[in-house]
Amino acid sequence: MTTFWFQSALLPSGWAQGVSLQVQEGRITALHSGVAATAADECHGVAIPGLANVHSHSFQRAMAGLAERSGPAADDFWTWRDVMYSFVDKLGPEEVQAIAALAFAEMLESGFTHVAEFHYLHHQPDGKPYTEVAELAIRIAAAAEESGIGLTLLPVLYAYGNFGGAPPTGAQRRFLNDTERYARLVAASHAAVRTLPGARVGVAPHSLRAVAPPDLDRVMQLAIDGPVHIHVAEQLREVSDCLAWSGRRPVEWLLDHAAVDQRWCLVHATHLTATETLALADSGAVAGLCPITEADLGDGIFPARGYLASGGRFALGTDSNIRIDAAAELCALEYAQRLTLQRRNVLAGGPQRSTGRRLFGAAVQGGGQACGFAEAGLVPGSFADFVTLDLEHPSMVGRSEDELLDSWIFAAGKSAIDGVWRAGRQVVAGGRHLHHGRLARRYAEVLRRLLQ
Repeated sequence: MTTFWFQSALLPSGWAQGVSLQVQEGRITALHSGVAATAADECHGVAIPGLANVHSHSFQRAMAGLAERSGPAADDFWTWRDVMYSFVDKLGPEEVQAIAALAFAEMLESGFTHVAEFHYLHHQPDGKPYTEVAELAIRIAAAAEESGIGLTLLPVLYAYGNFGGAPPTGAQRRFLNDTERYARLVAASHAAVRTLPGARVGVAPHSLRAVAPPDLDRVMQLAIDGPVHIHVAEQLREVSDCLAWSGRRPVEWLLDHAAVDQRWCLVHATHLTATETLALADSGAVAGLCPITEADLGDGIFPARGYLASGGRFALGTDSNIRIDAAAELCALEYAQRLTLQRRNVLAGGPQRSTGRRLFGAAVQGGGQACGFAEAGLVPGSFADFVTLDLEHPSMVGRSEDELLDSWIFAAGKSAIDGVWRAGRQVVAGGRHLHHGRLARRYAEVLRRLLQ
């Protein structure tokens, strides 16, 4: 057993002073506040809970910065997707693992202690399955083990090219499965994560574009008690295509035809009517928001003010991993609302309240729910996943409690993170992952080969 002592720590009930955490086998077994440190304690200044990253395509980390040259016509999500399709054909198992391991290490450095990997790259470049159907899922699990991050593995079912069972394109060949092979992939994914502490497996119908209604029913039979994630209403073209197919908008159709509840994470859900916003909030599902990627791809702006006012739950994802920084995602969420509404502190939730505190607390709880945690935050029974902040950072000096969160999110970003612990084991010290050098060197070797 290890006992950590913090000068102050953010608990679900609020900030507490003199906090003692007893940790055994990676989990918090006891928590006390208002106590003095003992000689046997491992002592630190300020601790906050680690965040869950609820939506990642780790292989896209290697594309960061490579899709910023304008094309012959107006660029949008769909032209970006073509760039991604051409890039993905270069990746083999070793490349997938090397890229994911560095991305996961960078997530830890930024304050994410758990990741839900929305894993849709399954087959060889020619579209033929690997001998081991879960070869690339196994590589994702290996990357999580190398980095030490917690993992919710979400094998993705991708079967069609658009609504109504339209045939897929050749560029999508590495993603495609029928429901029978997908069932084998899910079973093999459970085996792949069996030795990882706290790992979960969920299911992920890619989108209503890529999965037909009967397939969605089959996927839910495979979910058992794991989370269910789906892309929905990310782009206006997706909304218009769904209307043409069904007469309903994507979120409207999903809420009417699937038993959407607290197990679900609707990723992006960017384009909502007021009625859909209220209905999604009432469902108990989590909106998986990826503000940096959504800005990069020109997706649009999620109606966060109305959604949160209606009691909606949200969590953060890094999606394309173009920039991995938990604080920057929270900042981008609030700033998009400010630009739209021409006001400040839009998501604070009331007078004299900290915007950072409200957003961070909601992201901790929503992230835990979306990743399948029984508990989220620093509470007995949960994994000892926490972050310590550098109180000597120029943007943190003289701050305390909510001011620290506000200064981290809106000023310092990940440069103010000192240490990170996952399941009671330190994985980041002095702001750097303990294996950053080795993982970055291997990543660089892979990128040089890929970009020749």
